[in-house]
Amino acid sequence: MIVFAHVSDTHFDGGERARERAERVMAYLNGLPRPLDAILVTGDIADHGLPEEYQEARKVLATPYPLITCPGNHDVRAAYRDVLLADDGPGGGDEPVDRVYRAGGAVFAMCDSTVPGRPDGMLRDETLSWLDRVLAETPHDTPAFVGFHHPPLPLHMPYVDGIRQFGEDRLAAILARHPHVAAVLCGHAHTAAATTFAGLPLLVAPGVVSTIRLAVEDGTIDLDAPPAVAIHVLDDTRHLVTHYRPIT
Repeated sequence: MIVFAHVSDTHFDGGERARERAERVMAYLNGLPRPLDAILVTGDIADHGLPEEYQEARKVLATPYPLITCPGNHDVRAAYRDVLLADDGPGGGDEPVDRVYRAGGAVFAMCDSTVPGRPDGMLRDETLSWLDRVLAETPHDTPAFVGFHHPPLPLHMPYVDGIRQFGEDRLAAILARHPHVAAVLCGHAHTAAATTFAGLPLLVAPGVVSTIRLAVEDGTIDLDAPPAVAIHVLDDTRHLVTHYRPIT
């Protein structure tokens, strides 16, 4: 059984509010009585992409568990690499941050869906080729999760849908070739959501820094709703369950 947490949209900005909400989330996750196999963060880690914001993130997101990340549209690749991936040594600059992680007996292929200077997203051809290669090299008895920041289909949230991931048919074609992919994981929407994409579960993490209300509510940003996380559980029969938890 694989159990991992899914966090998104911390938006560290040097202010007390964002830091306190992220600290609350990490205190909850690090204090769980059953160890996690990993903690995954699907982007918008920093609010302005500044090095000092990533320094703050590195400190607050500290955990004894494997920390799996990808950038979001508020992140800046060079600063993200220099601070969050500093232990890996220099390299990459402003190229997409595509990385593969292994934790809990699963493979996590984390793709960079960002387009520098734009709020919407798209996976570059080299990212898609990288993903296809990673999945092809993963044994079919090993579950794989594919993660990125931008949802690759509409969530019926007008603002978010206008800045979602586009060009998604290319991604769907790759996923169809790899039956050991267990789910697709993303953030960006600042609300918990679950749907399907390319015949797979598409699981959207809630926002830590804020929540966006649904269109049937009023579509505004709620700064008072508590931060929340997703807990994904994949059992030995490949049955996947997701639980969403507000952290009060």
